[in-house]
Amino acid sequence: MKLLEIHVLQTVAPSNLNRDDTGSPKDATFGGFRRARISSQAQKRAVRVAFKEWPLLKPEERAVRTKRLVEELLRRLADVEEELARRAIENALNALGFGVKEGRTEYLLFLGNRELDALAQGIRENLEALSGEVKGKKKAEVPPELKKALERVLDGGKAVDLALFGRMLADRPDLGVDAAAQVAHALSTHKVDREFDFYTAVDDLNPEEETGAGMMGDVEFYSATLYRYAVVNLDQLVANLQGDKDLALKGALAFLEAFALTLPSGKQNSFAAHNPPLFVAFRAGKGMPRNLATAFEKPVRPREDKALSALSVERLVQEWDRFDKVYGPLEPEWKGALDLTEAELGKLGRLESLAALKGEAEKALKALLEV
Repeated sequence: MKLLEIHVLQTVAPSNLNRDDTGSPKDATFGGFRRARISSQAQKRAVRVAFKEWPLLKPEERAVRTKRLVEELLRRLADVEEELARRAIENALNALGFGVKEGRTEYLLFLGNRELDALAQGIRENLEALSGEVKGKKKAEVPPELKKALERVLDGGKAVDLALFGRMLADRPDLGVDAAAQVAHALSTHKVDREFDFYTAVDDLNPEEETGAGMMGDVEFYSATLYRYAVVNLDQLVANLQGDKDLALKGALAFLEAFALTLPSGKQNSFAAHNPPLFVAFRAGKGMPRNLATAFEKPVRPREDKALSALSVERLVQEWDRFDKVYGPLEPEWKGALDLTEAELGKLGRLESLAALKGEAEKALKALLEV
């Protein structure tokens, strides 16, 4: 397996970036101690938002996840009479097994923008066949050959985020895409205890004789040094992108940057925990992936003479070296690290900037992908 691994250590100030259904920051028990946690799904969502907002990928290289597929296709068919276009779209989506009810699909669909363009074009070219009236509750019949033609355009559309994170359609497993990227739940390297912020808000128009708060409440938070890990199966990424190695290279580098620099944005207006990573390392080559969270099964303990982040980096590097001695490195292997903690990095070496890290990663990926 050709892979790109990303290891991040990030210290965040008091925050509640990823909440559970009660509003509490997510956590987990690891090594017998409570740890701060950020879910993999929340981290992937942050990466996808970065793909959209940062100049990393072109619109046609991205996907959209939505139930509002009818509206999105209507936008692409704006020159067609709306009622005719809507009927054709709903009949086409029902024929594909996406189940339209009250103008929306029954579940979220993850489709590349190129897939949406091709689907809209297929509907445009077959308006007459697709726009038949629906009698009662029955769906209009779509000719089998037309249904197959519509299915063929749902090939992933060479959308990088779709190729990385995959697509699962319970009713249409044949249209699924196996994810090329795996993202671990972020865990704190040390044990944590939740804390509470009691807050009040004053009514600005209160008469002077009235005292007291207009409202009050509390919010839970913690601060933590988080270990974050992700791995990209480069062979799967190339396959998902229909053999386009140049796009796979671009996508892998975009994922490296976006994953390193993003976190979920929960409660940021209250906490502003905009703390960039203190350590980012990559590992690329041929072999098996290694999540190094076991470095922190025994929680890192604070020391007065050394930052918790530096202690965490050194523990991670020691685990990396220990696994290399037992299981061997990747063959071949490229690696590099950006570190702001002044920890002892041993053989790993220290790069000066994120740009330098991406440069080293690009060299490794070009060699692996033979670009």
